[in-house]
Amino acid sequence: MKAAVLAAPRRVVVEEVAPPEPGPGEVLVRVRACGLNRADVIMASGAMHGARGGPGARLGLECAGEVAALGAGVTGLSVGDRVMGGTSGAFAEQVALVAAQAYPIPDGLDFAAAATLPIALQTMHDAIVTNGGLQPGESVLIQGASSGVGLMGLQIARLLGAGTVIGTSTHPERRARLGAFGADLALDTADPGWAEAAHAATGGVDLIIDQVSGGVFEGCMRTAAVRGRIVNVGRLGGQTGPFDFDLHALKRLRYIGVTFRTRTPTEVAEIVRRTRADLWPALEAGQLRLPVDRSFAFAEVSDALDHMRANRHFGKIVLTL
Repeated sequence: MKAAVLAAPRRVVVEEVAPPEPGPGEVLVRVRACGLNRADVIMASGAMHGARGGPGARLGLECAGEVAALGAGVTGLSVGDRVMGGTSGAFAEQVALVAAQAYPIPDGLDFAAAATLPIALQTMHDAIVTNGGLQPGESVLIQGASSGVGLMGLQIARLLGAGTVIGTSTHPERRARLGAFGADLALDTADPGWAEAAHAATGGVDLIIDQVSGGVFEGCMRTAAVRGRIVNVGRLGGQTGPFDFDLHALKRLRYIGVTFRTRTPTEVAEIVRRTRADLWPALEAGQLRLPVDRSFAFAEVSDALDHMRANRHFGKIVLTL
């Protein structure tokens, strides 16, 4: 079968590799579409993403397709079922997917649209609900809201009864589109007054989902409410930055870091279970969707990665097989 493999830093090739065999508790999926994520660009640059990366690594984190075979002990799924999910090496014609981490694709949703959803759904449910503890009426700020994961965060916050919902983006055209996904206010973190504007709109933000960190973290603390929560899910703006320990103490903030890189398969399966329990009726009703910025043929994977690297997209980039 064909798979996208890192040959050298910033050189990704599609080549023939041995197809996977589904192990116990896994299903073999015939992949029809894949969603791109920032971690794919990180790995394509030659950097490690957790324990994965380096020459010979297969790229990709999420896909959608049809169950082609069942591993031992799998129940609740059948050959031919349409599924989507997150798994390593997803940019391939076939992948082995842990059955407990597979989501059924709702009727009426095509494979390309389905491939945009798994990582965004489970990342933001875990951040907003499990770690963020969102309560109805609380204010929410999503840093980096024009990404696929960020747009999903806006929608989930609105769906679950948040009060004021704020999204940030440094691009004016993207900020103008955030309202369609649930934002009451769109702010530019390049504006020195963004934190004060968010505080003025909310009286202090209850829950901040930070996908940027680095230079924006100090502003996150300033705009947070007393006893607010900051959940960090991304560090593309910098992995280090200033930390005002006194402000952290004065506001009695809870700062929570999350990543999927150190989670066990059992932990990820529990995240999938919780996501389905809380969000699936809304997903099936069409209330949670992500825009496809651009689709690329599988052979154009390098072009797709370049498009994401250029940071000109709004929503998700998709590969189709």
